[in-house]
Amino acid sequence: MTKDVIALTPRAPDREVLLAALHAGGPDLVVTSDQNGAVTHLGTAPGRPLVSVEAPMLVHVPGEVQRLLGPHVKAPEGPFWWIDTRASSADPEAHTLARSVCGRLTMLLGGSTWPSATTNAVGVVGVTPRTGEPTMSAPEAGSADDAAESAFPPLDVVTDSTAVVLTDRWLVPLTAWISGVLRAAARTDRAVHVVTPPHVRLTFPLRTALGPAPNRWVVHDPRGGYYDGLSGVPLAWQNGTFIPTGDTPADAFTAGAAPTEQRQLTLAFRTVHTPDQRLVLGRALEAAWRHLTGAPPTGWGTAEPVNLPWSPQQLTDLARDRAPAPTQLVAVGASDRTAIATQRVSRTTAGVAEDIRLTLGYEHPQHVPLDALESLAATLVTEHGLTTMLATLRAARRDLTVPAHWEPPPVPVSFTLGPRDVRTIGLAIASRPPIDTPPRPVGSPAAPGLHYPLGDGTQPSAWAALQRLGAHLRTPTPTPTPI
Repeated sequence: MTKDVIALTPRAPDREVLLAALHAGGPDLVVTSDQNGAVTHLGTAPGRPLVSVEAPMLVHVPGEVQRLLGPHVKAPEGPFWWIDTRASSADPEAHTLARSVCGRLTMLLGGSTWPSATTNAVGVVGVTPRTGEPTMSAPEAGSADDAAESAFPPLDVVTDSTAVVLTDRWLVPLTAWISGVLRAAARTDRAVHVVTPPHVRLTFPLRTALGPAPNRWVVHDPRGGYYDGLSGVPLAWQNGTFIPTGDTPADAFTAGAAPTEQRQLTLAFRTVHTPDQRLVLGRALEAAWRHLTGAPPTGWGTAEPVNLPWSPQQLTDLARDRAPAPTQLVAVGASDRTAIATQRVSRTTAGVAEDIRLTLGYEHPQHVPLDALESLAATLVTEHGLTTMLATLRAARRDLTVPAHWEPPPVPVSFTLGPRDVRTIGLAIASRPPIDTPPRPVGSPAAPGLHYPLGDGTQPSAWAALQRLGAHLRTPTPTPTPI
């Protein structure tokens, strides 16, 4: 499978240092780069990449090394450079070569590697033909043509329908490389299947980016077969993709489940703004973060690791430069207040929309600030153009990572409707829903939003209440009969 090796250095690698590190494989290997120079490849003369080195990333956000690589990995003091190196599964020597490249980088620049690496030179390696089905050690290239495959970063498997990533990192993040795979898959109408062993977890942003089928997290059961890491349904490799073979979750998926006191509170909300040169994005997310944690986010970026200090203005500048194309962002908080968010900025007919999904982790149920949701709703309605917000609570890991076993589904806690939709539906209808607790007006009395309490996150029946509420709010407003 693809093996990742990461160099963490206090100094930036210039071209000479990078070339010296890449010479770890000997003079017969060829150095190339992609069209924009973001990735450098070390490979054989026929053109098969063996090691790919991402463009170095300057990380300003404290805690990202421990979050993504483990609590015992030490980062250089102050801002440091994160250099992702990826070894192809095409050759058994490629991983050793990647470790040697990173070892040479840290020998020349200082710092450390993850996992620990050597500076030993590696002999020239060849390419082992790839045969068989996509297992954790022998992926199959499939039937994709060369032009289609070249649209992707170097991958383990590309078929006519699916791009397959095989990895065994203990925690798989939404790296810039995986983001590139997802974009290339969308352009070529392919699914992305991330295949891992069962001990691997996903970060919240990667789980969100994979979204629903046809993209999948595929777990390789060591006892044989595969299953979906999010739903547990058994899978099989057929005709160049993984397809479900049943509805009953695999035993390995349900066997790993265990009760927990830890909780995850998730707010999924949308704000819409009038396009304006003075508009600054990210303020709604910051307001929610401050309201629930007492502090703003610490950093933001377009992938993981999150590398930039929190700055709504810089976030806005990036989204404006990319417009009218949408912009996907990730934000993280301080390590002592576990929280992470994804944000999508897009242009709509109503204006500039921010779709935000903020998740916070808590050690015990009594720590969850459910009583703060109504006042947060009022702030977002009054100051940030809130249109909708759904709050849910679930029993799940406080560290917000996603394991490959069953976790209880989230339970609705509250729903908030912004003033624009209240006005469209009609206050008389929107304020009289078929649920047990009446809504509470939030925001301006002249143009209120409505906050609908649905429970404390322990009653699954809250989903039925939310469905009744949604059906009620979608009911067309009766047209008065002319006299």
